[in-house]
Amino acid sequence: MINVAIDGPSGAGKSTVAKAIAKKLNILYLDTGAMYRAIAYKALSLGYDMSADTDKIIAMLPNTSLDIVYATDGGQRVVIDGQDVTDKIREHHISKAASDVSRIPEVRLKLVAIQRQIAAAKHVVLDGRDITSYVLPNAEFKFYLTASPEIRAHRRYDELTAKGNADYDYETVLTDIRQRDYNDSHRSFAPLVQTEDSICIDSSDMTIEEVVDKILSYMQI
Repeated sequence: MINVAIDGPSGAGKSTVAKAIAKKLNILYLDTGAMYRAIAYKALSLGYDMSADTDKIIAMLPNTSLDIVYATDGGQRVVIDGQDVTDKIREHHISKAASDVSRIPEVRLKLVAIQRQIAAAKHVVLDGRDITSYVLPNAEFKFYLTASPEIRAHRRYDELTAKGNADYDYETVLTDIRQRDYNDSHRSFAPLVQTEDSICIDSSDMTIEEVVDKILSYMQI
């Protein structure tokens, strides 16, 4: 199986790049970040505090069903407990909650098991924080995509503004980006790291197309 693993911090363009690579190679793209967002969405919907209610979040997992449904247009829908939450999990506050909930080992174990099952059965591109180091350590192709915090904050701010979300200014987004970087790289279980066998690509001064072409040039398949 062709497994492409892409790690990196929030806002580096991982998902966009991963989708483009999957399309060019005509293989599956699995949005792992959406899976964590879905768990965070459910926890928030139940009124749980991401920091104080860890036990409650763990307790909800056995009764949580999570499916990735592939649409006819090639995209995917995220369904949790029978509810399509694809659009709802893209709200900005869900991003921070997803980072918080991802630090819970039991959450990661549940979702990683699902991700590994899919990768073992299909050619797939996965992106996230611990794909190269933990989820698919034996992936044939491993990349670490990054960019400066300021560049990533501008990208996220522009994305939010384009969607008409005026609740966040640039400085708030930058603060959130830096906090998420810290959370992701300092969590005790499967933290964000650049593995020795991952190729690092800094996308700060690159377009999405340039990043995709660079990754494909390394793969040569």
